[in-house]
Amino acid sequence: MTDDLAREPASIAVLNAGSSSLKFALYGANERQDLMFRGQIERISSSPRLKVVDANGTTVDEREWRQGELDHDGATREVLATGRRLLGDMPVRAVGHRVVHGGMRFSAPTFVDAAILDELEQFVPLAPLHQPHNLRPIRVIAEALPTLPQIACFDTAFHRSQPVLAQSFALPRALTEGGVRRYGFHGLSYEFIASRLRELAPELARRRLIIAHLGNGASLCAALDGRSVASTMGFTAVDGLMMGTRSGAIDPGVILYLMDQKGLSTRDVEALLYTQSGLLGVSGISSDMRTLRASDRQEAREAIDLFVYRIVREIGSLAASLGGLDGLVFTGGIGENDVQTRAEVVAQCRWLGFELDAKRNETGQQLISTAQSAGTVLVIATDEERMIARHTMDLLSDTGAPSSQLT
Repeated sequence: MTDDLAREPASIAVLNAGSSSLKFALYGANERQDLMFRGQIERISSSPRLKVVDANGTTVDEREWRQGELDHDGATREVLATGRRLLGDMPVRAVGHRVVHGGMRFSAPTFVDAAILDELEQFVPLAPLHQPHNLRPIRVIAEALPTLPQIACFDTAFHRSQPVLAQSFALPRALTEGGVRRYGFHGLSYEFIASRLRELAPELARRRLIIAHLGNGASLCAALDGRSVASTMGFTAVDGLMMGTRSGAIDPGVILYLMDQKGLSTRDVEALLYTQSGLLGVSGISSDMRTLRASDRQEAREAIDLFVYRIVREIGSLAASLGGLDGLVFTGGIGENDVQTRAEVVAQCRWLGFELDAKRNETGQQLISTAQSAGTVLVIATDEERMIARHTMDLLSDTGAPSSQLT
């Protein structure tokens, strides 16, 4: 970082846009990147609600809108207005964005201009639930604040370290060369966990690990020496594990059958796989693990059992890709908070020699394996926004880009 950048009080903003929410955070543009404020607008498509907290968790802003009053563009403008109120005259160095898909070309964070945005639009068919919403705030901010630097940080980038074999499908070579390959996702989360492990357990960080990012979207990543070796998500973010509303891996013949015999269109299949399957589809009750855990219906139990089964089965596959397993890390909304899911997964990994300390697990400790366990089991909270902030600061340090105000 240049001396001027280091001395002048300033901030960086981070946006993480989803299909129904817009998360944001404001960090100090300093070496520590201290969190100043964090918030989100949720339920954008139904009854939008804004909540902002400061670094101590104290609520500093809270508002609601009626249904139809706020779309994603409006939510972005509200975030800008909120940032102005919170920061006052403090300048903003840049805005960092989570962008789910970067294809093969974007393997590192990059400044975004109109041409780059057009390139990233080409990946919308590969991430239809995420990419359009990731890109829309970038366009809105570019229109409102054209001189403010914006940086895209990609969920696929972390997985570009995988061996060629792990990224390949058994398809004609021309299709592979044309971009039909396994990309992997949740990379910003995995990258943050890898960085935390280097701080918390440096020796373990260099060994054979599986990181389980379990939430409404769910995946596993096999990592060696902090680098991605294999992942459960592939060409799209619907592959791999069963998720909240996504099917995960499915026999391609099922898709052909549904189209040929049941008359489903391409869009029908897309809706089925992305929004009608997973925990919601199997249970017929909810996509929320908390709701299913609280239910006494058999369908809820079957959905949970299938979710755990698919995780354990893929752990076996990824352990094989690593040639063994030294550690398992749980993260994400379910991974960090669902005591029972962690217990059920580890119990079914006893064949790997893993053993859970029930008391540690139930009391929310970071280390939840026993001293006798053949591998270490940890629970580490992920922080994709902080990872984006780090990337944004690193890129700014390389360029010395000037700051702006949110006006």
